[in-house]
Amino acid sequence: MNVVVATLNAKYIHTSLALRYLKSFAQDEFEVDIAEYTIKDPSMGIAADLFSKKPDVIGFSCYIWNIEETIIVVDMLRKVMPDVKIMLGGPEVSYDTEYWMNRLSSVDFIVMGEGEETFRDLLRQIAGEQKYHFVFGMAYRKDGKAVINPPRPKLILNDIPSPHRFAQDLVPMRNRVVYFETSRGCPFSCQFCLSSIEVGVRYFDIEWVKAELTYLIDNGAKLIKFVDRTFNIKRDYAMEVFRFLIDNHRGCVFQFEITADIMRPEVLDFLAVNAPPGVFRFEIGVQSTNDPTNIAVQRRQNFAKLTRTVVKVKESGKIDQHLDLIAGLPHEDYDTFRKTFNDVFALRPEELQLGFLKMLRGTGLRIDAEKFGYVYSDRAPYEMLANDLMPFSDIVRIKRVEDVLEKFWNAHRMDRTMEYLIEKAYPSPFDFFQAFGDFWEAKGWSRIGHQLEDLFSRLWDFLEADARPELDRDAAFGLLKIDYYLQHKYKPRKLWWDDRLEKKDWTTVMKYAAEKLGMDERELQKKGTLDRLPFDYGAWVEEGRVDLSNPSVLVFLYSGEEAGPQLVALPQPDGQEVAMKK
Repeated sequence: MNVVVATLNAKYIHTSLALRYLKSFAQDEFEVDIAEYTIKDPSMGIAADLFSKKPDVIGFSCYIWNIEETIIVVDMLRKVMPDVKIMLGGPEVSYDTEYWMNRLSSVDFIVMGEGEETFRDLLRQIAGEQKYHFVFGMAYRKDGKAVINPPRPKLILNDIPSPHRFAQDLVPMRNRVVYFETSRGCPFSCQFCLSSIEVGVRYFDIEWVKAELTYLIDNGAKLIKFVDRTFNIKRDYAMEVFRFLIDNHRGCVFQFEITADIMRPEVLDFLAVNAPPGVFRFEIGVQSTNDPTNIAVQRRQNFAKLTRTVVKVKESGKIDQHLDLIAGLPHEDYDTFRKTFNDVFALRPEELQLGFLKMLRGTGLRIDAEKFGYVYSDRAPYEMLANDLMPFSDIVRIKRVEDVLEKFWNAHRMDRTMEYLIEKAYPSPFDFFQAFGDFWEAKGWSRIGHQLEDLFSRLWDFLEADARPELDRDAAFGLLKIDYYLQHKYKPRKLWWDDRLEKKDWTTVMKYAAEKLGMDERELQKKGTLDRLPFDYGAWVEEGRVDLSNPSVLVFLYSGEEAGPQLVALPQPDGQEVAMKK
């Protein structure tokens, strides 16, 4: 029997851990082929590729980001392969299963919940007596009607063979994300999350975990993302994994989803001292800092302790942090969400993800949608459109914040300028991103592409149009130029601004800079570029003060290396006014 398991990943760089678990659990009895695509691939191309494999059985792993695209492919396959057995599995179809069976006439089976054992047992019945009522944890059709079998008991995790040791993954793992889990389940009950439905946490044997990680690192994995819902819930287990990876990482990067307010001080101290810089990344779901909101969604969170953790990790300089927010939760209107955003932004995470509530099938919040006046999309990803406190007009405005936040903060293209604007020129970070986002939308820029220089020039267009007295345009313009120069590995050929050093001043300053830096003039001209800053850069860096009485000469030295250019700020030559031409 020719069996294929497939999925449509969000991006090519992603891989499906679920498919590999299914293959590993069934491999002693069935040959299972893995086929991965992306949601951007043409449906016809996916269907054609699967058709070419001549499968007897095809299983699709379904999530909110791929279900609609998967349905298109399934319907195509049913028309051209009327005898193939088609099954679906994954979180998107594990709830409201009868709805999916009724909607999708092309589908023969749906595997619900943890799928490894159910998948194998279902294959046995397809190949054998076809007594599908014996297979717990799945739905099938009988006499044209959907039959939902009882759920299956949870697996003993140590009975699952390794999903990581397939020969076809050895080369791809070096250039793609490897997903890894040390546990299943979540101890919390957040009503917007599917993990709240599964009771209890189960762990893989720690020695098995170490052996699997060693294998992945030995075979060139560059980025391993742990999919544990709360990696640090069991402190001793987490510490043992941290210690092992610190000793054996060999340059591989590891990302964990942690709950920050339960992170013990001794763990933070250990990481601050021992974690290699850049090897660990933490993803922290804050979602909201509004107490009534957290109570309504049964989310226990101590923001003071969370802040302690985030600040201590940031001070160590070892670990990048990605913090998540969700707009549209109960009891949070536009002003309350503004406060949540500013509370979290004050922690200065390396990345702040602003997401919007998804009314996921099976979650308590979807069941109680009417209680909070929720209006949401009927099709995946079921994003909320409004509720009793946040109308659609507010959601639309906050989406503009999300757009420019992603481009101008999370991308880290202009950190110096961003810090100035959110600290000095605008009432709060949210107010800056909202004002800029509104301007961005009004200009129509959300519907066109952007080169690097476009992002800088468009921010400058916004600042020129903003008449607020708190905004010092000399400071903003100077910092924007610095950020732009520092975005290049080689001398930029294109500048987005018009002012330049006058030729005679450029010659004088070049000679002056070469003397100060102990470099040959020709070498400096080859490796570096010069510009003038209308204020004292040293005073700005050390004191955050704009001193227009003492302009600086900026020298950027480019080596083409990954480390990027070197910036040297020199005082303006004594007694010389360095002119700019427009």
